[in-house]
Amino acid sequence: MKIVLKKLNEAHSHQENIKELLLYSNATPIRCRGGIGYMCCFCTDQYPEPSDLKQHTKEKHSNGIISHFMKKYSMKDYTVKLDTTYLCCNICNTSIDDLGLLIEHLITLHDIPLHKKLKNHIVPFKFEGDSLRCAVCSHEFHSFKVLLEHMNVHYRNYVCEICGAGFINRRMLQTHGYRHRTGVFVCTYCSKVFNAKVKQKDHERAVHIHLNKRNKCGYCGEKFGDYTIKNEHEVKVHGARPVVLKCQACTKTFDNQRSLTVHTKAFHLMERKLMK
Repeated sequence: MKIVLKKLNEAHSHQENIKELLLYSNATPIRCRGGIGYMCCFCTDQYPEPSDLKQHTKEKHSNGIISHFMKKYSMKDYTVKLDTTYLCCNICNTSIDDLGLLIEHLITLHDIPLHKKLKNHIVPFKFEGDSLRCAVCSHEFHSFKVLLEHMNVHYRNYVCEICGAGFINRRMLQTHGYRHRTGVFVCTYCSKVFNAKVKQKDHERAVHIHLNKRNKCGYCGEKFGDYTIKNEHEVKVHGARPVVLKCQACTKTFDNQRSLTVHTKAFHLMERKLMK
């Protein structure tokens, strides 16, 4: 009973913290990065630019909705993705670059009742300039999904006993755990055999479940076997903004990750194939 009560109290403390942060700062929660863009936590709207989501949240969602945000989540699943771009206090309009400093500011100067002695399940993101960078170490990424996975490096609340990888919440650790399962795993749909569970699942998703069409248009739902073709479809048919990926070592730009990777390996990592 004591363990259950402790978990309930911990979840309540986290929920109180995020409520106060949303009320007294311009931080904006992000549900996920969907097919079209960044999805609102309070409705189904999506926006290609995080700044548009921030404006939407400010205009369309009242404090009453914010006060109930994350109430249904347990600590096992608890993670809040916060857009902290140009972060400031809503009470005194002071600009504060760091989420931890904002918490100290609200407690010390404005007597806001925030809980400090908690594992950090609030993950900050900053969208400044054209590049997508980690808010903690400034490392650059080409997709929000990869950046989100990277944030586990900085928020090691739960650690895998086998490989030492860290994760923000317990659910992520449990999902990671099945990657270490080895043995004999037979495909559910054909006779192929794999030595790891993760290989079996990847095969089933790619070959049988999605029929090699894993790239889904965020606007109409049409599926494509190639990520580049999917991007071209969204630009030509739906008017989406073209993808532009910049090489970090030179001035070249590319419209897909595959071409950028090949270019980087060939010209900047000295992996160019020998001429025969």
